[in-house]
Amino acid sequence: MHLSSEQRAKLSLLTRSNYGSTYEHALLRALTPFQRAVLLECARIPKGQTRTYSQVARAIGKPHAARAVGNALAKNPLAPIIPCHRVVRSDGKLGGYSAKGGADRKRKMLEREGVKL
Repeated sequence: MHLSSEQRAKLSLLTRSNYGSTYEHALLRALTPFQRAVLLECARIPKGQTRTYSQVARAIGKPHAARAVGNALAKNPLAPIIPCHRVVRSDGKLGGYSAKGGADRKRKMLEREGVKL
């Protein structure tokens, strides 16, 4: 799989065992291993594409944890840097977005990335 430099930076941030002392690293240290796994998988979603909560759950080896994936994304301390807006419901609806602007902002970000809604 080819990763952009932006994706590599996000993955590096999430996978370091010693996050250092920056504000972002402190935020990530506070997450559970499950939440970090969800965000790591989310960081792999290419711009202009989406995944469902169920697809993310399966990708991290927790196929029955779609709701927990949504809860983990709601705690994303680095939205939209970690692009949780690219995760949508399996019925085609957007789902939630906990960052400022809510679902309307999620829709606009996806449209700017070329996602057909």
